[in-house]
Amino acid sequence: MFHSTYRVAPAKLSPGTYRNITGNEATALGFVAAARLAKRELVYASYPITPASDILHSLAAYKNFGVKTFQAEDEIAAMGAAIGAAYGGALGLTASSGPGIALKSEAMNLAVMTELPVVIVDVQRAGPSTGMPTKTEQGDLLMAMFGRNSDSPVPIVAPATPAECFDYAIEAARIALKYMTPVMYLSDGFLANGAEPWRVPAEADLPDISVANHTDRATFQSYLRDPHTLARPWAIPGTPGLEHRIGGLEKADVTGSISYDPDNHHRMTVLRQQKIAGIANDIPPLEVHGPANGDLLVLGWGSTYGAIRSAVERLQAEGWSVAHAHLRHMNPFPANIETVLRSYKRVLVPEVNLGQLALLLRARFLIDIIGFNRVRGKPFRIIEIRQAAEELLGQK
Repeated sequence: MFHSTYRVAPAKLSPGTYRNITGNEATALGFVAAARLAKRELVYASYPITPASDILHSLAAYKNFGVKTFQAEDEIAAMGAAIGAAYGGALGLTASSGPGIALKSEAMNLAVMTELPVVIVDVQRAGPSTGMPTKTEQGDLLMAMFGRNSDSPVPIVAPATPAECFDYAIEAARIALKYMTPVMYLSDGFLANGAEPWRVPAEADLPDISVANHTDRATFQSYLRDPHTLARPWAIPGTPGLEHRIGGLEKADVTGSISYDPDNHHRMTVLRQQKIAGIANDIPPLEVHGPANGDLLVLGWGSTYGAIRSAVERLQAEGWSVAHAHLRHMNPFPANIETVLRSYKRVLVPEVNLGQLALLLRARFLIDIIGFNRVRGKPFRIIEIRQAAEELLGQK
C-alpha cells in the first residue's frame, strides 16, 4: 500500500529509435560520426583526467571505424599529437578538463598560428587547480576565450544537454575543417555524466562536412586565403610541389614565409580575428522560447539549460512576461544576439561561475546584464532560478 502515487505522462518526443546516452558517450559518437562525414581519420590524443576520461574509453572501442586513440605521457604531448594529426590530414582531437587545458594552452596557440583543424574538448570541473575533480562548474569560459598569449581567437561551441553533445561534436568539426582553425568544445561534469534519451539520427540527415585538400602546385601558397571563409589551404605533407614552412613563428601573408615585418604582423593578427568573427554568418540565430520582447530574458549556456527552461515555463504558465534563450555558440556569438538582448527590460544570466558570460556581454554590448551565480560544484535547481527571476519581475 503506497501513501502517494504518481503518474508519469508519456514523453513528448519525435518518433524514432532512442537509446540512453551520457554526454561523454554522445561526444565520442559525435566525433566518430564527424570523421566519417568529413571522410577523414579521427586521431584522438589525450591524458587521463576526470571527468573527460570516458571519451578516451569510448573512442578506443571504435577502431573498426578508423579511429586512432593515443594516451600520451602528458597533456602537452596530447595537444602536440593532435596538431600533428591535423597537419598530416586527419581530424585532430584532444580532450581534458581545466588543469589540463591550462597545460595545453601553449600548443593550442601553435594551432592558432599554423591554422590547422584541431578540436579541443574541455569537460569543465570545479577549480582552481585540482579543485573538486568530480564536481561540475562553468568556470573555463574566459580561459577558452583568452587563455593563450597574444590575440589568438578560437571558435567556441557549448552543447546544452547530453544528447546535444553529439550534434555539437559534428558542429565543432565542421567549423574546424571549413575555417582551418582550432575549435574549443565546452562540456562540463554535469553534461558528461548526465544521461537522457537520444534519438539515433538517420545517416541521410547528417551534413557533409568534408573539405578537399589542396593539390594544385600551380596555385598553391600556404597562406593564400579563401575569399569567403579566410581559411588557408590544407596541403598534406608529401604532396609533390606543395612543400611549405610550418611552425609557431609569424607567417607572411599569402606566402607563409617567416616574417618580422610590423605591418604584416598587424595584418595577420586582424585576418585571424576576422576569420573567427565571420563564422557568425554561418551559424543559426539565437532562438527565443517565449515572447519576442518583454520584461525579462533569462539567458544561459551549457548545462544550465534544463533548470532555466523549466523555471521559465512555470513562470510563463502563471502569466509572467519572461523568455528563455540559450547560447550554443560562445565565440563568435550569433549575429542577432544584441537585438535579442535589447528586446527585454532586464536580462538575467545564471552561471555556475562568478559571471563570466555576463562579463563578456556587458563589455561587448554595454547592456546591464544581471548575473545569478552559484559555484558549489552542483547544477542549479529550478526553484533557485525561478526565485531570482521573480525578484526581478517584481521590480518592473
